[in-house]
Amino acid sequence: MTSEPIYKRVLLKASGEAMMGAQGFGIDVAVADRIASDIAEARQMGVEVGVVIGGGNIFRGVAVASKGGDRVTGDHMGMLGTVINALALATSLRKLNIDTVVLSAISMPEICESFSQRATLYHLSLGRVVIFAGGTGNPFFTTDSAAALRAAEMGAEAIFKGTQVDGIYTADPKKDPTATRFDHLSHKEVLDRGLAVMDVAAVALARENSIPIIVFSIHEKGRFGEILTGGGLKTIVSDN
Repeated sequence: MTSEPIYKRVLLKASGEAMMGAQGFGIDVAVADRIASDIAEARQMGVEVGVVIGGGNIFRGVAVASKGGDRVTGDHMGMLGTVINALALATSLRKLNIDTVVLSAISMPEICESFSQRATLYHLSLGRVVIFAGGTGNPFFTTDSAAALRAAEMGAEAIFKGTQVDGIYTADPKKDPTATRFDHLSHKEVLDRGLAVMDVAAVALARENSIPIIVFSIHEKGRFGEILTGGGLKTIVSDN
C-alpha cells in the first residue's frame, strides 16, 4: 500500500439503493454527503473521478414491464430517477466546494448539461467531478452498462463498483456464513461463473477495453480512498 493513488482517472458506479440509506425509498442526504466526502478525498489525492448512479431508489423500469406495462416507457422513467440522484450527489459535492458537473444522456438543458465525450474530457481537464445521468440514454440497458460505456469513453483506468458487501463472494455472505471472498477474478471467470457483479454487457465491455472492475463496499466511509492507494477489502476483476 502506498500513499500515492494507483489510478489517476476512475469511474465510480453506485447503485440507487445506496442513496437510500436505511430508508425504504428516496434519498438519505446524510448518505449522499458521505459518498460525496469519499469522492472529495479522491479528488484531494489528484484522482479524476466520473460517477454513474442507478435509479432504483426512485423507480425501476422493469417494474412497469413486470406488470404488463411498456418496458421502454418504464426505462425512460428509470432514467429520470438517475437524474434526480445525480443532482442530489452534485449538491452534496458542491457543499464540500468540489467543482461538479452533471452530464445527462437525455437532453434537459434547463436542469443539466448534455453528455458528450468532448464535454466529459473538457470538464475532467478542469478538475471537475463529472456525474453521468440518464444511463446510456437507451432503454434495455442498465446503469451498469452505462458505467462501463462512460468508463471507456472517459479513458478510466478502473471501474469502482460500490456494492452492499466488500467484494465478490462464492455466495451471498448475508445468507451463507461459509461464503468466501475472491481477491481476484478475470472478466471471463465472472462471465463463466455467472457472478452477479455487473450485467453481462457491462463486464464484456470492460473486458474488451481492458478496464479492471474493483468491487468494494460503498457503505464503508473512506474505503474508496483506501483502495485507491492499494489497501482495503475488495475484489479486483482484471485479466492481468
